[in-house]
Amino acid sequence: MGSEFVALGLTPVLISAFAGMACALPGNFLVLRKQALIGDAISHVVLPGIVVAYLLTGQVSTWPMMLGAAGAAVISVVLIEMIRRLGRIEYGAAMGVIFTTMFAAGVLLLEQSDTSRVHLDVEHALFGNLETLIWLQSDGWGSLLDPLSLAQLPPQFFRMVIAFFVISAFTYIFWRPLVLISFDEAYARTIGTQATVVGFLLVVLAAMAAVAAFDAVGSIIVIAMILCPPATARLLTNDIKTQVFLSLILALGATLIGYVVAGYLPLWLGYSNTLSAAGMIATVSGLLLASSAIYGRHRKRVI
Repeated sequence: MGSEFVALGLTPVLISAFAGMACALPGNFLVLRKQALIGDAISHVVLPGIVVAYLLTGQVSTWPMMLGAAGAAVISVVLIEMIRRLGRIEYGAAMGVIFTTMFAAGVLLLEQSDTSRVHLDVEHALFGNLETLIWLQSDGWGSLLDPLSLAQLPPQFFRMVIAFFVISAFTYIFWRPLVLISFDEAYARTIGTQATVVGFLLVVLAAMAAVAAFDAVGSIIVIAMILCPPATARLLTNDIKTQVFLSLILALGATLIGYVVAGYLPLWLGYSNTLSAAGMIATVSGLLLASSAIYGRHRKRVI
């Protein structure tokens, strides 16, 4: 039982947990800056960039995917600005047009190219491939102390751990300017804070989390984790430090509950098929947000 749990359950849970926390950290400040839609946009526009990167290189690896996603993000920003200026429409509408169009283009590229053999198709783009991220070399809990066994962990695990700690380090180092631009950007500018630079880096980190998590957990969890845990925490507290800490706990809790329910609830009810882990994790995140909206209604002011 110990070996089976470590191989089949531990690694997917850890990967999705680190993905959720990596997305929730920048999500806190995007929510405060009323830019929550950026998280949705990022998770959509990276898809065509990732597919094009694979088609050009023939492999699914971190740096080509990062560069492809970054290129798609730059193109989307240029197109959004062009539509906003030429069409004279507000920023949110231009963003909605571009990210839906680019996501649709990514889906078409997936359907017309032979990418399913490397777990890069429409289904994996939406739901990821959590269920396949097993640790084949594990032999019980003792494998956690064996360097040779640890080297055989799925590469998505190391990718998400690195992304989480990079984003955590950035949040710690730039905590004061992040808080300033989130609550009062005009005041932040008057005291010399490089609000534009910090805001840009915040979006870059959100994109990093989205790209790192994309092939493992899919776009559904990325969107849910960027928005739901921070918004849930915001409804429960007015203190920014408490909010960030709560968002990490909520992301972790949604991951654990969602994965267990997806894997075991149908079996407990007598069904042979399991549910989508990514879909259930996102569903639990939404339910936590709904619960906080009910129990957080006593707050006098919600930002």
